[in-house]
Amino acid sequence: MIILAATPIGNLGDASRRLVEVLSEARTIAAEDTRTTQKLLRALAIENRPRLVPLHDHNEKRVASELVELAREEDLVVLSDAGMPTVSDPGYGLVAAAAAAGVEVTAIPGPSAVVTALAISGLPTDRFAFEGFVPRKAGDRARVFAAVREDPRTLVFFEAPTRTEQTLRDMATAFGADRRAAVARELTKLHEQVVRGTLDELASWAAGGVRGEVVLVVGGADPVVLTREEALERVRGLVTDGARLKDATRQVAARSDLSARELYDAALAAR
Repeated sequence: MIILAATPIGNLGDASRRLVEVLSEARTIAAEDTRTTQKLLRALAIENRPRLVPLHDHNEKRVASELVELAREEDLVVLSDAGMPTVSDPGYGLVAAAAAAGVEVTAIPGPSAVVTALAISGLPTDRFAFEGFVPRKAGDRARVFAAVREDPRTLVFFEAPTRTEQTLRDMATAFGADRRAAVARELTKLHEQVVRGTLDELASWAAGGVRGEVVLVVGGADPVVLTREEALERVRGLVTDGARLKDATRQVAARSDLSARELYDAALAAR
């Protein structure tokens, strides 16, 4: 069996008793970074010294089948450096391979930067979308933001502290300077901080420099009921900004009385 185990994202006190028990008995651990896992075992005063197997973005495809076969015979614990494996971390390929091979997969729930940032952001939590790490290149960022500009759900992104100011400015351009958002940094750690405001206000705040691990939470687009022509115009605008037609029609359909299929067909016919 494969056991996906969530680890603390900062505060070691968030390690569950179940996590400690599983790590204390584990024979083999597939770890994003074996050095980080060794530090975690020492920090949790775990005397067990299991075999540590690297599992990261560069080797996952190559080692997945071997690890799946191992998991047929014994429990394989999977750890990322922090949080839940597979969520912007290695593990998805392994789980997909295990599912295809009929090998059982379970999880030890625990800390999550995505859910933690969302919960304390002060923004709607009933519907949200996790968009992962913001692309580094300006063109790629613009395309990603264009694709979600009309999304009514709260959006969650990961970003590096050195790029936070520029990303907030790009978001203000794409979503509107008055869109509500929050910057959550150093979650569960000593210097945890949440700054809330408009994207324009947050960009100005970030100009003073940002440190630590950053999660950006952005409010969704205001709900607006669109006519057919307005909906098609929105679709054309999103496509012009770099969104795929299928993605654009899905987003706009949620804000009109037309289905995504109708909008897609109408957009193709209008070309």
